[in-house]
Amino acid sequence: MLVTTTPNIESKKIVKYIGLVNGEAIIGANFVRDFLAGIRDVVGGRSGAYEQGLREAKSIAIREMMDQAQRLGANAIIGVDLDFETIGGNGSMLMVSANGTAVCYE
Repeated sequence: MLVTTTPNIESKKIVKYIGLVNGEAIIGANFVRDFLAGIRDVVGGRSGAYEQGLREAKSIAIREMMDQAQRLGANAIIGVDLDFETIGGNGSMLMVSANGTAVCYE
């Protein structure tokens, strides 16, 4: 399935707009990762644990969105938008949402 952030598919004709599709993923950040990320923030550098968590959550959200589009009979998703938010009382969880328009193209 073609997934793109653009509003159209270059050199292809969209023949049917099916509708909005989405996927979400929420992952918790554990205490050890939080502690190590805090140390990295103080001394500089990148937080590999958080980066891996972001990649994992993004992948899950996109996969869920693609599954929904496929069930609706789409062969592409256009206009994809990814949003990242921390949630929970102290921002202890990360939510990633993927939204787009399911379409059929030729």
